[in-house]
Amino acid sequence: MNIQILSILFLLFVIIIIINFLRKRSITIKYAIVWLIPLFILLIASIVPGFLDYITKLFGFTLGSNLVFALLIGLLMLVTIALTVIVSSQNVKIKTLIQEVSLLKSVGKKDE
Repeated sequence: MNIQILSILFLLFVIIIIINFLRKRSITIKYAIVWLIPLFILLIASIVPGFLDYITKLFGFTLGSNLVFALLIGLLMLVTIALTVIVSSQNVKIKTLIQEVSLLKSVGKKDE
């Protein structure tokens, strides 16, 4: 089996898994977007013939594999940053909720 066909099938499989997680509400939309955008970019790169060679020459890499590794490292860094932002905002929301619950409990004890 051709590596291009294999990579396209693998990417479609992962996209289907992410969409299935969305349908079952196992993952929220903002987390899914973090994964779906890079997957669609990789899918386009796999479908368009010569795309990797063109980008390799454009960025001055000697081998396409070096470009792929650099892009994957960059992609993982971006995903990590995106997930860090999401976790940070969740921490702020949790802190606010804890404070609100504490206030409600203190008001409830005064009423008794």
